[in-house]
Amino acid sequence: MSAPEASAASVSPLPEGITDPNYRPPPGYLGNLTIPQQHCLDKLKKELKEEGLFAEDRMDDASLLRFCRARKFDYPAVKTMLLNAEQWRKDFGVEDIVNNFDFKEKAEVDKYYPQFYHKTDKDGRPIYIEQLGKLDIKALYAVTTQERQLKRLVWEYEKSLRTRTPVCSRVSGRPIETFCTILDLGGVTLSNFYRVKDYVSAASGVGQDRYPETMGKFYIINAPWAFTAVWSVIKGWLDPVTVAKIQILGGSYQAELLKQIEPQNLPKVFGGQCECAGGCSMSDAGPWNGDATAPATATATADAPAPAPAPAAPTS
Repeated sequence: MSAPEASAASVSPLPEGITDPNYRPPPGYLGNLTIPQQHCLDKLKKELKEEGLFAEDRMDDASLLRFCRARKFDYPAVKTMLLNAEQWRKDFGVEDIVNNFDFKEKAEVDKYYPQFYHKTDKDGRPIYIEQLGKLDIKALYAVTTQERQLKRLVWEYEKSLRTRTPVCSRVSGRPIETFCTILDLGGVTLSNFYRVKDYVSAASGVGQDRYPETMGKFYIINAPWAFTAVWSVIKGWLDPVTVAKIQILGGSYQAELLKQIEPQNLPKVFGGQCECAGGCSMSDAGPWNGDATAPATATATADAPAPAPAPAAPTS
């Protein structure tokens, strides 16, 4: 087959390194930008450089376009969002977290609130799993704090953007910029949810406002009957575009997950076949760690956003 080409209407070339002949960039991505969209990107880069705010190592076109898409290429809103994110990075100490943060209580936290990345879905996205239903809030905050939980979240986001998604892109032969999230509510109670809602709200804000356009698929599984009340709260923290991309499933979710995830990549507890030594939740298994992972088999137009957050995970 011929090499993939940019959209005929696009004024931007495809990014380098694409080997998947079926890749077709979605609107708003490199290789499929309109003239106004390209102008928005060019103006953003130009002004950031003129103002001494351009960070060469993490402000490539694809990264800047995440902010552009999040604000629908409305330039003033795009720049405001990006500058707010940059100020937050300084205030929260993101670079220090990347270089020095040690979440030494990870194994203990995993017992009371499992949150982990594990292999990839059929589109090549890293899978993020969060088991809110296993939350034991008293035991959790005996071994960690909300502040350290948020630092751990940011550390994981940074690892995903710096390591996980670049490796997945090379393996898939097309840009991978988003995640496939599974939020397990099995066993969740309203009292537990409301006791952790401050963290969930803060984590949602980090994903939506600081790491926009990183949600590719989002499944909420084992949603109990009382979830309607919880969902009414969570929806208020998310923008409508994000809400529309979330699929809520009850206890019969396995077939739906397996449409998107190969059995060998899905933990057995969720209907798959994977049983990592030491437990899937502690493995960080995936191509970013050299693990053999099923190749992407879907022929979708790309890593198109059906984009955040697990309430505490990749968002928007």
